[in-house]
Amino acid sequence: MYYSQFLSRVCMPHAVLLQPKESWNSSKSNDEIIVGHCTKVPRNSNLEKLRSGYLFPEISRHESEHLQKNPDASLIRLGIGDTTQPIPDTITLAMAEQVRGLSTIQGYRGYGAEQGNMALRKAIAGKFYQDMGIKANEIFVSDGAQCDISRLQMLLGSNVTVAVQDPSFPAYIDSSVVVGQAGELEEETGKYGNIIYMNCGPENDFFPDLSTIPRTDIIFLCSPNNPTGHAASWQQLKQLVEFAEANGSIIVHDSAYAAYIRDGSPRSIFAIPGAKEVAIEISSFSKFAGFTGVRLGWTVVPEELLYSNGFPVIKDFNRIVCTCFNGASNIAQAGGLACLSTDGYHDLCKVIDYYMENAKILVDGFTSLGWKVYGGKNAPYIWVHFPGMSSWNVFAEILKKTNIVTVPGRGFGPAGEEYIRVSAFGQRQNILEAIRRLNSFL
Repeated sequence: MYYSQFLSRVCMPHAVLLQPKESWNSSKSNDEIIVGHCTKVPRNSNLEKLRSGYLFPEISRHESEHLQKNPDASLIRLGIGDTTQPIPDTITLAMAEQVRGLSTIQGYRGYGAEQGNMALRKAIAGKFYQDMGIKANEIFVSDGAQCDISRLQMLLGSNVTVAVQDPSFPAYIDSSVVVGQAGELEEETGKYGNIIYMNCGPENDFFPDLSTIPRTDIIFLCSPNNPTGHAASWQQLKQLVEFAEANGSIIVHDSAYAAYIRDGSPRSIFAIPGAKEVAIEISSFSKFAGFTGVRLGWTVVPEELLYSNGFPVIKDFNRIVCTCFNGASNIAQAGGLACLSTDGYHDLCKVIDYYMENAKILVDGFTSLGWKVYGGKNAPYIWVHFPGMSSWNVFAEILKKTNIVTVPGRGFGPAGEEYIRVSAFGQRQNILEAIRRLNSFL
């Protein structure tokens, strides 16, 4: 019975909260009800299909519960991928100057272009898409890649079919559910009936076997992958582009961690010939520049990308952006420009090196304990295999016994069972202490 059907039977004049607010997203249980006055507005039926809470707030909830039981615990947070190193002065000074300018007649700026500051769009094109044929007007500056995922879902609508990597960043599936693409949740498998789950595990080098994948309209691919840390090779991305061309599909390529690639793998889908006719790319300043709280990202929609009727996708995305967004903060965009300056980018590369050294320490630490470890070479995530074990149980035991927060792999999809994801976005002393604690526990 859906939440809305059950709720219609229990509305009473005075409200009584029967379950904490945190559990409202899980609509399969009849005890998650507020008894009280009800409007006549039905709940969005798509939201009723979402599984419990979104993964990362769920991790925070478990963390809070652990601290309530253990108020003196010294937590090491290696779960949610939030950066910890300060943003270099070169960049923060540019933002501070923009802020000071707002208090003057000469420096004040109000609304900017919804698509972003043209100087920043040109800088992104020059820094990340040189020799790929991407033009500044094809780049849309935003408040982050995750926000752009939802805007793209609004663009695509409910009638498209979707394929996602399994495991993968949960926003792809959750946003598909919200817009009505996903179908019903199959409790036995943990999968949505209308979504194609592309298995990406060590048995296929963390890249889908495209010969087994049916045609879908949209293919979500994250490289380097969150959570596994795998960066798709030139040959793998070439296969994907050719697959999309043959099937008339659109690839949504998430390159948020591209700056961490060390082995020469492509940092953009547009490095592959033909990709401009079949792909959209989303990316972010969050992880390479420490802008998780500043909020700045971008999406590339090439002019060559067309719908089945020949209409340019870029025109519709521009309309979505103008309808739903007033443009990224001019302060954040000033910081983005400074990130792409010679000095700014040099300073950021040193921060990235710091996180990747953290990743090496974690990989070596888990490996020395006898566990099979993936990732940590082209991305700041370590994907650790615990054969035959529930990922949520592993997460809970590590938190209980070592006060270390990780992420259960099952939160990234059914194929994430038996794994945990460990983030290298930490202070060095905490990374070293985490290995010491894990040695004592494991």
